[in-house]
Amino acid sequence: MISETHLPAVIGRDRGHPLSSAQKDALQRAVGKIVALGAQVGVSAEQMIQLLRSGLTVRELLEYLTARNGEVA
Repeated sequence: MISETHLPAVIGRDRGHPLSSAQKDALQRAVGKIVALGAQVGVSAEQMIQLLRSGLTVRELLEYLTARNGEVA
């Protein structure tokens, strides 16, 4: 089973090769955690998608959500 710590390798894979079941499961868990954090700090999944489409990287999105989490606490 792949852990969330291996997600950069999974995400950066050649898109010509399908993900394994374990990789899909890990990716789903990670996305679920990001969506939950966004909801906790008042950022919807749709807003996060727009941020990513506008050029924000996943790392930058996580930094943004983490910073907002500190503001909410």
